[in-house]
Amino acid sequence: MLFATPRLDRVLTGDLRELDGLRARLGDATGVPGPWLGQLRRQTRARTMSSSVAIEGFIVDPEEAVGIVAGERHDLSDVDRAALAAYARAMDHVGTMGIDPHFRWLDRVILDLHFDACAFQRDRSPGLWRAGPVHVTGFAGGTPAFVGPGDGEVPGLMAEVVGWLAEARDVHVAVRAAMAHLHVVSVHPFADGNGRVSRIVQALVLARAGVLAPEFNSIEEYLGEHTRDYYRVLAQVQGGSYRPDRDAKPWVRFCVEAHLEQAQRRLRQIEAAAGRWAALEAIVQARGWPDRLAIALEQSLFDGVERARYAAEADVSLATATGDLRRLADAGLIDAQGRGRATRYRASAELRRRI
Repeated sequence: MLFATPRLDRVLTGDLRELDGLRARLGDATGVPGPWLGQLRRQTRARTMSSSVAIEGFIVDPEEAVGIVAGERHDLSDVDRAALAAYARAMDHVGTMGIDPHFRWLDRVILDLHFDACAFQRDRSPGLWRAGPVHVTGFAGGTPAFVGPGDGEVPGLMAEVVGWLAEARDVHVAVRAAMAHLHVVSVHPFADGNGRVSRIVQALVLARAGVLAPEFNSIEEYLGEHTRDYYRVLAQVQGGSYRPDRDAKPWVRFCVEAHLEQAQRRLRQIEAAAGRWAALEAIVQARGWPDRLAIALEQSLFDGVERARYAAEADVSLATATGDLRRLADAGLIDAQGRGRATRYRASAELRRRI
């Protein structure tokens, strides 16, 4: 038995209508190629994934997170970096499955996503249903906040979840994604990583709808910022154990509110990114420089610009990239940090003042 999808009341129906409108605007804003979207996608992907793993205690420096998520940072020697890199692999898998015309919901889909996200935790049986009891401790420890169903029930319950996912096409995608999250996290089918996989499955449901790219569609960043509310609403709905007869509406309402907040935030970020790019182009054009130097200036404003990444994005040789960066440094717009191949350039105080 699974939680029943709640009937929509007037308020939820109105919120979903508003969300559809916001998503249509987001689709318009991200559907037309803009030179500012590449950096925004990198930053948004990193914040989204960092927020999700941070919920479970894996903390990575924001600047370092961008490179890890993009596959550019290979030092994964500590567990926090490894968790983020694994989550990024799982979300890359979501992106592929989201556009696969032959995709089918199978239990192996969820098992494989768990393997992706938890491959660095070999002692936690990645890619396998749990073979023992499981419980979730509260913020203060002590009495378990949630006790999952017996491990013998897991395969059957997850078969129900997969069957529901394959058939629930008449449910609004935000509601369907919220319920998918609730189903997986309530069955708690794994020895560890249940929260991560529940959020990844939610992202896959959204990706399969084909409305927006996962980085503009997810609510992980909101959940990371409101972790106590996230757990509080889950506890309210779950009632301390697997009780699918309880009302899931508070959880659905919470997720829809998160979607509304995230969509509004993404629209603001896109508007700000477009304005920032226009200002950078004006700086470059005023000096008669090639337009591509705006790419280096934008990279410098965030996690810093490195010669190789700038050369790849600007589609120029390493020698040309070196000359471009030297030109910007000589103009006092970027400052060099480090030496040799490790040199990274960051926006100067003068550049930040002008943006």
